[in-house]
Amino acid sequence: MSAGRRSLILVVYTAAIFVSALLLFSVQPLFAKMVLPRLGGSPAVWSVAMVFFQSLLLAGYAYAHLLMKIRNRLVPMAVHLVVLIVALGLLPLSVASGWENPPSNGYALWLLGLFIVSIGMPFFALAANNPMLQAWFVRTGHPDAGDPYFLYASSNIGSFLALLSYPLLLEPLFTLRTQNLIWTAGYGLLIVLIAGCGLLLWRSPAVVSSTNAAEEVTSPSPGWATRLRWIFLAAVPSGLLVAVTAHISTDVAAAPLLWVLPLSLYLLTWVLVFQSRPLLPHRWMLMLQPVAIAGVILLLAFGGEQNLLLTLGGHQLCFFVIAMACHGELARTRPPARDLTSFYVGLSFGGMVGGLFAGLVAPYTFSWIAEYPILVVLAALCRPAGDERWPRWSRWLWPVIGLLAVGLVAPAYGGGHLSEWLEDNRVVLAAVPAVIGVLIAVGLRASRWKLAAVVGLALMLIRVYPADEGRVETVRSFFGVHKIVETPNGHYHVLMHGTTIHGAQKILNDDGTPVKGRPEPISYYSKDGGIGQAIEAIRTRKGSPLRVAVIGLGAGTLTCAARPGESWTFFEIDQTMVDTARDPAKFSFIKSCMPDLQPVMGDARLTFTREPDGVYDLIIVDAYSSDAIPIHLATEEAMAIYKDKLAPQGAVVMHVSNRHLELASVVVGIADENDMKSWVYNEDSGRDNEYIFSTNVVISARDEADVGALAANGSWVLTEPADHQRVWTDDYSNILGAVYRRLRDGE
Repeated sequence: MSAGRRSLILVVYTAAIFVSALLLFSVQPLFAKMVLPRLGGSPAVWSVAMVFFQSLLLAGYAYAHLLMKIRNRLVPMAVHLVVLIVALGLLPLSVASGWENPPSNGYALWLLGLFIVSIGMPFFALAANNPMLQAWFVRTGHPDAGDPYFLYASSNIGSFLALLSYPLLLEPLFTLRTQNLIWTAGYGLLIVLIAGCGLLLWRSPAVVSSTNAAEEVTSPSPGWATRLRWIFLAAVPSGLLVAVTAHISTDVAAAPLLWVLPLSLYLLTWVLVFQSRPLLPHRWMLMLQPVAIAGVILLLAFGGEQNLLLTLGGHQLCFFVIAMACHGELARTRPPARDLTSFYVGLSFGGMVGGLFAGLVAPYTFSWIAEYPILVVLAALCRPAGDERWPRWSRWLWPVIGLLAVGLVAPAYGGGHLSEWLEDNRVVLAAVPAVIGVLIAVGLRASRWKLAAVVGLALMLIRVYPADEGRVETVRSFFGVHKIVETPNGHYHVLMHGTTIHGAQKILNDDGTPVKGRPEPISYYSKDGGIGQAIEAIRTRKGSPLRVAVIGLGAGTLTCAARPGESWTFFEIDQTMVDTARDPAKFSFIKSCMPDLQPVMGDARLTFTREPDGVYDLIIVDAYSSDAIPIHLATEEAMAIYKDKLAPQGAVVMHVSNRHLELASVVVGIADENDMKSWVYNEDSGRDNEYIFSTNVVISARDEADVGALAANGSWVLTEPADHQRVWTDDYSNILGAVYRRLRDGE
């Protein structure tokens, strides 16, 4: 084979695999963003999307494996090109007709069906390309065909760049429609490249493999134990990917910007481990893996007090090291090129199993995010087996671990001062087993089972001695995990999602006697806060009973802001939230103030559209999941819907308090596009100890007179749209800009 032909084959195949991966992984955040509005911007949309992508990846790899069993080289080429062309006819991407509105329950299965019907065929065709093209490359007789796994690194570089380019370039610069058209054009280019790969294969001499084919024929195929190990090594980091993504997106935003970060790192690990000369040697990663596991333990022990950098950076750095160790083991045990496609089937099957566990099984099995610590324990078992350094001493580790477990866990159930001291020092309590685990793995080279036992003990201690003060009850649904916390003195019940408080009720007076009568709205809803002032100003301006719409029920606090004779309609997407707010043992706002409340269930963007026009004096948008605001409720089109539903002198109040995203300017911009003026309120109450918090609120109306006394109130600032800040629409949003503004302006 001439040098020119060798170079041509290498360039065309590398380009095709690179472009295929670029398209495969850019479609994930692109289509997920199309789907988000239908389910309230829930981070769980991404978890279910990951299950779909991993399942279709398995289907594509299995299809490639079966197709490459055909000895005739022309048949696989022809069949695959037909599949690609059929998929091209289904583009550009769109939500399939008849799947616009989600059902009242069974969101996960409905979402899987939506993905399959809408983008199943194009994604399936793309999923098959990586193993298919590598198998074609082996048959070209190229000198490098004996070890084609370097092409897998090229594939993952494309995937990595696709995911990074989405939040940094595509999302800030292009509308969703433009992104879709660019993707469709790239798909057409890919078909041309794959046709070129097929032509090069067809014109190559008939060979079975590369020059070392004889060695491969004599080498035995991997046994079932090896194949099961491949599946396990692929499943753990895949499950961790979903678990880590859910953990960080709970406290920041349900948007591709943050979902993309852990997936990019996941793909980067594949790039690095399949390099001919790995930049990060596998032995280094195996040494660092116990340290990374200890890091996760400490981050979880600290609870929700981390800042944004620590939350994002710490968990993802630890995830990266753990995934590098797991994927490094896969690269170390990879088979010869003859078993390439079966190896990829094992990897994709493991990825699907991990994704199914973390994305679908865990949310319906556990009332808290138990999958994260479970997978961290399993990560310890991904270490290779080896001889212990000092077996005489290390055999005593089992009784030591047992004694530690009994000595540290038992006080939690016995109560007393020791239990209180252990709870107060939970970080140190978790750190001790974490450090022991590192010493076991690195110093003693003890077995992976002993390391897993110590890690499990540390994580169990975190659960036994929670960071939340007082009694905690957790409730989990498709939309996340809610915690109902009773403070240690029993004075307050607090509703939390992630680390953010979403409502509170005072249960006992300062002297310990029960609070009697109508509950007082507190947290963000006190009469002196932004929302309370806005309600009273509109009520005074109208001079008669209000008709109010509230998007987001929370603990039901705002039911007690209503006056007799007024009509208040609440819109909520999460039934578990309604059940929690109705339970008088948790919160009594609804029971005391609006016992006959029947909230409108479903995503408010869809249900609110069906409300009659021109009837609401006040619309309050308070639909948050932790610090995540569903983007589709803060767009120009969303504000147009709110405006249509307003009475002639009505106003829209949007609660935008947020630790990580600056959203007030977004609301001002979308209101201005709808010819509405906006006033921004942002003041610290100085009463956090009473569970009355500072609020950031924007009120928008057609005219200054519509907001009543607020127009002359110095705490409410008439605000013009920011120069050079693009308005958010259903087709465009820029999370990165919102994060930057918050970091720039401080909290």
